Amino acid sequence: MADRLRVLIDGTPLLGNRTGIGRYTASLAEELAAMSDVDMRAVAFTLRGWRRLRSVLPHGAQARGIPAPARLLRKAWLRGPFPQVELFAGLTDVVHGTNFILPPAFRAGGVVTVHDLDFLDHPEQLAPTDAELPALVRSSVRRAGVVLTPSAAVAAEVVSRLDVPEEKVAVTPLGVDLAWFTARPPSTPLAARLGLPSEYLLFVGAAGPRKSLDWLVAAHAATPSLPPLVLAGTGHTPGPGVLTTGYLSEVDLRSVVAGASALVLPSREEGFGLPVLEAMACDVPVVCTDVPALREVSGGHATLVPFGDVEAMGAALTSALEHPTSADTSAARRGYAAGYTWRRCAELTVAAYRLAAS
Repeated sequence: MADRLRVLIDGTPLLGNRTGIGRYTASLAEELAAMSDVDMRAVAFTLRGWRRLRSVLPHGAQARGIPAPARLLRKAWLRGPFPQVELFAGLTDVVHGTNFILPPAFRAGGVVTVHDLDFLDHPEQLAPTDAELPALVRSSVRRAGVVLTPSAAVAAEVVSRLDVPEEKVAVTPLGVDLAWFTARPPSTPLAARLGLPSEYLLFVGAAGPRKSLDWLVAAHAATPSLPPLVLAGTGHTPGPGVLTTGYLSEVDLRSVVAGASALVLPSREEGFGLPVLEAMACDVPVVCTDVPALREVSGGHATLVPFGDVEAMGAALTSALEHPTSADTSAARRGYAAGYTWRRCAELTVAAYRLAAS
């Protein structure tokens, strides 16, 4: 097509085990690759291993790499707009920084996704390799033609805290894969392999201060009637009544979520909270923190708990187990989750691309 839009995305989050941003990038890439009016390529900012992009991108999508360590690129981009990404990846109409940082470009329009602003409130908790993230994000949103956020809650923060004009921000909500709506509880072999009990509460995500698992574990310990707590993801430590699964494939993760008595997300802050919608798609009750993004994304279909309230968390989890879900409630939350699609996310993203390229 004559007007086919050339798009270069940061595919670095596709390498290694995929957490939230990796899953966002992968799902967006799949949708972009299926669009006849978009020519998508991906670049990885890593000295080694970028060639793995070829095996994880959708069929036909091209992979490029920058032969320099990411930390050196970041230092260079803090000093100025060099090296431009087209030097390594070729000419393009739009460059999309999918993971907070927008690489500089010659003439291409710039789009950057800011997933949350927790790094502004707790810079001391950033990994040493991310120490310059606040400065890089500020630089990225200044250079970008459009700033994407996964929720209206994050959009409002970007406008107020990063001094970005409101008209420059676009909300592109994430989606729920259709496979979640047909997920089934773990098979006997899977349950045995993971050591899952017949009844369990579930947290999904990597360990980290933002997830506030200390609060959840304290509430669980203070409520003896609750079933075991399962932590699915990397970095978790088992304890009394607390089981860990490590990183799960998406197929296994869907089964583990579908088999949970309730999913709980105790984060002090979230940019979106995709496990909330995925659990709803599986018809699993959700208990989560009463913070703006989770309040927005759950849409009245989850139990919201004031952050840090141990007694309230224990009571909410107990109530979720003791009160069976009615057919109407089940249909409502599954229908609500079905309204979030990756196709819609991609369509809104492409609209932002065209705006940035104009």
